[in-house]
Amino acid sequence: MSWQPTASIANLRKRSELLAQVRGFFDERGVLEVQTSVLGSDTVTDVNIQSVAVPGYGFLQTSPEYQMKRLLSAGMSSCYQICPVFRDGERGKWHNPEFTMLEWYRLGFTLDELVQEVCELCDLILGSSHYNVLTVRELLKENFGKDIFTAGESEIIDLAGELGLLNCDDYLVAFDFLLDQAISKRDRERLVLIDYPIHGAALAKTAQVDNVNVARRFEIVINGLEIANGYDELLDARVLMDRMQTDNRLRKKRGLAQVEPDRNLIAAMEYGLPDCAGVAVGLDRLFAMVLDASEIEEVMPFPWES
Repeated sequence: MSWQPTASIANLRKRSELLAQVRGFFDERGVLEVQTSVLGSDTVTDVNIQSVAVPGYGFLQTSPEYQMKRLLSAGMSSCYQICPVFRDGERGKWHNPEFTMLEWYRLGFTLDELVQEVCELCDLILGSSHYNVLTVRELLKENFGKDIFTAGESEIIDLAGELGLLNCDDYLVAFDFLLDQAISKRDRERLVLIDYPIHGAALAKTAQVDNVNVARRFEIVINGLEIANGYDELLDARVLMDRMQTDNRLRKKRGLAQVEPDRNLIAAMEYGLPDCAGVAVGLDRLFAMVLDASEIEEVMPFPWES
C-alpha cells in the first residue's frame, strides 16, 4: 500500500484555492464561520445514516447540524461551517467514511432564497449554468409514467423489483431506489429537486402541494450526482421528537441499533430555534467536478484505507 496521497499535489493546491473561494463567498455576505465538535455524545436517528461510534465518548458527527442549531437557538447569527464528517459503511467512487461538508444556516431566508444562494455558490465554483427545477413527483412521473406519490406500496415495491431491487419488501427502500434511479439519468444537467415525499422530511417543515403532503426540502443534483441537501428548517421540538421515535421504530424493524434522541437539540428547539433555512454541501464532490476527477479520491489526500 502506497504512503503517498491519492490526490496529486496540484489537485490539493487547487483544493486549497477553492476552499478560500468558498470562505470568500460567505465573507462577502456577512455569514459567520463557526466551528463545532467533531466528537459528540449524541448522533442522528435517521435510518439512512449510520454513525461511527467511539466507545466511552459517543460518536463522530455525521454533520454539524445539531450543534449549529444549538448555536442559533443561543443567539448566533447566520453562520457556516466547513468540517470533516463521518458515516459508517459509506465507501465507493463518490463516497468515503470521512468527507468534507459545508453546512450553513440563513436566518429569515425562504427556501427559494436559499436555493438561489446554493446555485450562486455552485456557479462560483463550477461556472454559471442553467438549473432545471422539478418536484420529486414530476421527476418520478417523467421517468416511470405514473404518479409514484399516490401509487400503492406494493406497486412501488414491484416496480423497484422490475428495475433490479430484488428481495425487497420495504416500501421506503423501494421508493428511494426509484428516486436514485431517476436522478442518475439526469447526468448532463444541473437540477433542483423540490417537494420531497413526507417520509423524507427529516428535520424539514412540511406543507400540502397539489393535495399531497410534502417535505419542504430540496436537493441540488449536478450531472446525476447529489451535491446539496437543504431544508426549510423544522422549528417544533415535539414534532422532531415524534420523528425521532418513528426513526427508532423503523431502525428496530430493520435490525439497526436504537439511537437515543439528542436531548440537547430538543432543549434548544424548545427554547426557540429562529426561523431559518439550512443546507449541507458535499465539498469533495463539488471540487472533483471542478478538476474533472473521476472519483473523490482524486481530490482527497488520504481517503479511508481498508
